[in-house]
Amino acid sequence: MSRTRATGAEAMETAYGFSTVTGREEKQARVNEVFHRVAERYDLMNDLMSGGLHRLWKGAMVSWLSPPHRAGWRFIDVAGGTGDVAFRIVEASRRKASGTVLDINASMLGVGAERAVKRGLQDNLVFVEGNAEKLALPDSSFDAYTIAFGIRNVPRIDLALAEAYRVLKPGGRFLCLEFSEVDMPVLDKVYEAWSFKAIPQIGQLVARDRESYEYLVESIRRFPNQENFASSIRAAGFERVTYRNLSGGIAAIHSGWKL
Repeated sequence: MSRTRATGAEAMETAYGFSTVTGREEKQARVNEVFHRVAERYDLMNDLMSGGLHRLWKGAMVSWLSPPHRAGWRFIDVAGGTGDVAFRIVEASRRKASGTVLDINASMLGVGAERAVKRGLQDNLVFVEGNAEKLALPDSSFDAYTIAFGIRNVPRIDLALAEAYRVLKPGGRFLCLEFSEVDMPVLDKVYEAWSFKAIPQIGQLVARDRESYEYLVESIRRFPNQENFASSIRAAGFERVTYRNLSGGIAAIHSGWKL
């Protein structure tokens, strides 16, 4: 495991990339500012971070979720403001599912709400501004909770996981897609060079925002690896916890059930 990588979710509370901030409030404020700046270019950002693979990874997550083709099935997609994952879930359910897209960032939500209207999915989705650490939603409300590339930006990941468990119905499923630790020789070196040398430079050239991309690259290297994050999911109460590596561990999908 990389020496820069946290061994547990609690270490992420005051980690802003490789820097340590004074508290979770400062981290949250700085992360919010990053996503205000990149909201309009969020898909481009993910294309740069993953070489375009994030689209396939999100498809793999929704495929593993396998939403049923029946009305009344409800999901919440957290940190999903632009709607990318939520749109995929609704379409996979043949437009039967209904979902809540929750994000702490109003700029991201604005982008997502506009896109939902353009896709004719506004009746299936509601966009809500809120904090993953304290969801203003009833217990046992959803059949599924999804979060893609968002959990590492939450200061208190343990609280976010506890909230995920709380709002899921018994028998509900948690799925998290996140950048992770590469487990293939050679690929890890190539990906390291791409991340730290190419991505910030491209961010500067394309988005005129090197700083945001430097943070995002560093936050990936700080996030706990697959096994350590799986342990945090189990600690929140989830059972049958497992994960699938994608593209040699560049990303991973974590799954858990509220049983």
